[in-house]
Amino acid sequence: MPVIEVTSLDAPGLELFASMTEAQLRRGIDAGRGIFIAESPKVITTALGAGYRPVALLCERRHIEGDAKEIIARCGDIPVYTGEREVLGRLTGYTLTRGVLCAMERKPLPAVAEVCAGASRVAVIDGVCDTTNIGAIFRSAAALGVDAVLLTPTSCDPLNRRSIRVSMGSVFLVPWTWMEGDVSSLRSLGLRTAAMALRERSVSIDDPKLCAEKRLAIILGTEGDGLADTVIDEADYVVRIPMAHTVDSLNVAAASAVAFWQLRFRQPGSETE
Repeated sequence: MPVIEVTSLDAPGLELFASMTEAQLRRGIDAGRGIFIAESPKVITTALGAGYRPVALLCERRHIEGDAKEIIARCGDIPVYTGEREVLGRLTGYTLTRGVLCAMERKPLPAVAEVCAGASRVAVIDGVCDTTNIGAIFRSAAALGVDAVLLTPTSCDPLNRRSIRVSMGSVFLVPWTWMEGDVSSLRSLGLRTAAMALRERSVSIDDPKLCAEKRLAIILGTEGDGLADTVIDEADYVVRIPMAHTVDSLNVAAASAVAFWQLRFRQPGSETE
């Protein structure tokens, strides 16, 4: 475990934490080796527990024998860059969250059929490009029993640094992958689809038929434009959350939490409260 004192902001290896963009990290430092950055001991520990391989650590000097001690012991022989808080703040451009960053390798993503196999509830994120919303949706998905998450290519990357931070590491707890093709293709996997949208044919989210569906994909769209008409038209259900005080809709992250809780699978005739 080599500890490297940061004295120059352009020292070799520090580009992972400073100069590389999110797109460059995704492409990786060599062919087929995409990277993401996890922040804080709790999030890093969750990622390690999920099998992600660490590449390098960056932490304040005081954390080497403190908050980062157990993480360093688990990470093996990788470089640990360290320095004072002010120096590392200039390097990363912001104050470090709990003083620890970890660059980690991405894992190959599974196929849609593999992610959905045996899943009772699947979240489909369609065109959501705000990293904060992505992180919040994943946190709700993990907390409220969603079995898998699918994202369309127009959505932003769950392993974006901010998405990971907002999710508190929940992106490592729920199986996910990118999906190509129409949402209607999920029927071939035995899933019924519920599009969250305001339409004349919308049913209320507390409709008992929804909870009785053994396998349901809950489709969430971006704020503003919402889901495309083609997605809504192809869905088995169009679902609305009843609103009050002339409010027409919720933020997609808030709506996802309501939907995941209310639409959890319950046996017909079981308790609904």
